[in-house]
Amino acid sequence: MQNVFELTHPLAAHHLSILRDVSTTPAQFRTQIHLLAMLLAVRATDDLGLEPSQVQTPLTQMTGNRLAQRIGIVPILRAGLGLVEPVLQLIPDAAVWHLGMYRDEATAQPVEYYCKLPAGNAVDVGLVLDPMLATGGSIRAAVLALKRWGVQDIRVLSVLAAKQGVEQFHQDFPEVKVFVAGIDPELNAHKFIVPGLGDAGDRMFNSQRD
Repeated sequence: MQNVFELTHPLAAHHLSILRDVSTTPAQFRTQIHLLAMLLAVRATDDLGLEPSQVQTPLTQMTGNRLAQRIGIVPILRAGLGLVEPVLQLIPDAAVWHLGMYRDEATAQPVEYYCKLPAGNAVDVGLVLDPMLATGGSIRAAVLALKRWGVQDIRVLSVLAAKQGVEQFHQDFPEVKVFVAGIDPELNAHKFIVPGLGDAGDRMFNSQRD
């Protein structure tokens, strides 16, 4: 699929396997999410534009580079929060805007409960962060919100996707680039990714139900 990019780096495979393991603790889970988010962010930003910038080194003045585009980081609450800090470490001047979505368990459809995107002055590049792309409903809603804002270049960073979900998303938004660490073959009857890694938000924040 054009504009769908799956990480092939050995470190991505290594950290994703630890993330999947049911014995991985919430603290370890957050660490693996952090590491995978950083790998995704490096891959997702490798074509950003640069402009010349004058730099005074300890020895002389030189012409360096700085990012030419305004970057917006848009995590989908709550699980998307786990991907924000590693991306900010790489792009510390990026703006962060939050979108709140939850999945209706009866319909598996996203329900928006929070959106504070400003009116006008859209960023040049919007990075949508959500660790899971299962049906793609929440990410689809986030992309539509960014399009209404006026963002022209939208990119999705997800740790894990389902083949069915990413194919449907690509069909709906072929121009949006999607970066994932892994693509699993199917969704179960409850629309969870299989083999998957469980509920990313619950595992990240240690809020699993007994």
